[in-house]
Amino acid sequence: MAYDIIIIGSGPGGYVAAIRASQLGMKVAVVEKESLGGICLNWGCIPTKALLKSAQVYEYIQHAADYGITVKEYKADFDAVIKRSRNVADGMSKGVQFLMKKNKIDVIDGFGKLTKDKKVEVTAKDGKKTIHESKNIILATGGRARELPNVKIDGEKVIEYRKAMTLPKQPKSIVVIGSGAIGVEFAFVYATMGTKVTIVEFMPRIVPVEDEDISKELEKQYKKKGLDIYTNSSVESVDTKGTDCKVQVKTPTGNITIECDIVLSAAGVVTNLEGLGLDEAGVKHDKGKVLIDDFYKTNITNVYAIGDIVKGPALAHVASAEGIICVEKIAGHHPEPLNYGNIPGCTYCIPEIASVGMTEKAAKEAGYEIKVGKFPFAASGKASAAGAKDGFVKVIFDAKYGEWLGAHMIGYNVTELIAEVVVARKLETTAHEIMKSVHPHPTMSEAIMEATEQAYGECIHL
Repeated sequence: MAYDIIIIGSGPGGYVAAIRASQLGMKVAVVEKESLGGICLNWGCIPTKALLKSAQVYEYIQHAADYGITVKEYKADFDAVIKRSRNVADGMSKGVQFLMKKNKIDVIDGFGKLTKDKKVEVTAKDGKKTIHESKNIILATGGRARELPNVKIDGEKVIEYRKAMTLPKQPKSIVVIGSGAIGVEFAFVYATMGTKVTIVEFMPRIVPVEDEDISKELEKQYKKKGLDIYTNSSVESVDTKGTDCKVQVKTPTGNITIECDIVLSAAGVVTNLEGLGLDEAGVKHDKGKVLIDDFYKTNITNVYAIGDIVKGPALAHVASAEGIICVEKIAGHHPEPLNYGNIPGCTYCIPEIASVGMTEKAAKEAGYEIKVGKFPFAASGKASAAGAKDGFVKVIFDAKYGEWLGAHMIGYNVTELIAEVVVARKLETTAHEIMKSVHPHPTMSEAIMEATEQAYGECIHL
């Protein structure tokens, strides 16, 4: 059967592109070697949020007395927490299966690759190969955990994020290598449930892509929880020969040895390009990324690529947006190129982190004269009532025109607040318009308005 579009990979880029293509009247197939929904639904975004929620509930119970509630007996059932996470992921994957059927999208099980003559060869689990023809092919194969050359992942004592979601028992101690979103999220989960957690970060500060004020606040909160944090540090080796792990860490003040049950390698992701047939088909790629134009077309006619395997941040919502733009362009529509400067980033540790646009440092380096406002949740009525006074909202505006250059938040539920900033920046909203937009009281979202007012010397509640 000939298709209008075959998509290799069914993550949040692939399956969203498939559904949009079907909506536009195309005959579509998706090739998937594992589970519909890809890493995000099965081993990433969704199940980790389920783990984080369980940890948060446990933390609530630990502090129930702060809310006037007495809880006499409670314990964390690690197996049940893991099982709930897997059930949530399974439910979401089944939801994608339903969407495939609803939109009449064919699902081809197996490993897909390009052929020299621009067809798709699929190898099923039993080794049987089939060839499929399509007018257009979209590559959406995503990424996987990066393995450090001196820290080999064995799946038992040195693990990556997938294994961290399904450990047979809770470790008493864990060393987390890397403090990006994956690292700090798992650090929160395990620390909250009673595991001794140590974070080792090569960069000068944790969550290094965030604004410096955000990094300082998260480090303060994590140290208050009892986590050990080593920045400007690197794991030189891991000795797994004994009953535990001996982790050699190079720090600014000298080398130290940390003993732990488990080492979690969370030092980023690497793209899945191996075996994809790029060279045979003549598709250009460089440094692990497929080269594309503004609408995700490769150098080969009718072959496209989206998601983690192309330029831009490796985020689920980015892949979905790219998939829609790509398909609409194929359909002859006139979509706008994606503005990568207005992509929100969210980290779901507690306190949560959300940001979009320039950091204060980046704005200054770009030559802007800026106005910066910061509103602490300690001054928020809703945050006080919720018992979540840690953190703040920080906003950055161009002093000349009032353009919203960036926003950075850390605190309770801030991942739900950042969309206001994204939409406002898309609409080229100025600081004045935010200040004059009435925000409901009492809400956490008031902090955005108050921070904007603070930047202009008009804040009421500070």
